[in-house]
Amino acid sequence: MAAYIHSTVPVLPSLDLQQTADFYTGKLGFREAGRYPDYAILSRDGCEIHFWLCDDRHIAENSSCYIRANTEKLYEEFASNGANVKAPVVQPWGMKELYVIDPHGNLLKFGESA
Repeated sequence: MAAYIHSTVPVLPSLDLQQTADFYTGKLGFREAGRYPDYAILSRDGCEIHFWLCDDRHIAENSSCYIRANTEKLYEEFASNGANVKAPVVQPWGMKELYVIDPHGNLLKFGESA
């Protein structure tokens, strides 16, 4: 069977696109790949996260995405960049996960097989 789906791209809410870009580039090592009046694209290691301008913090605080990654290396990097993160934890479902909450409440779950 041919593969018709090539990748997924989370689209998360942002209360302030500049603050979002500053956090993701400064603390998490992303780079800004595109900016528009109500939209921003950030990328790292071949992955993208898109952000749409939103004025409701409740939406951001109830949004999340899952990113497969090397949790230990990212933990070390994020912590050295001043991000408020706790060490990765092995979850009952067999994944080692690192959680990051951005300034607007979006939850990023970085995970890998334990």
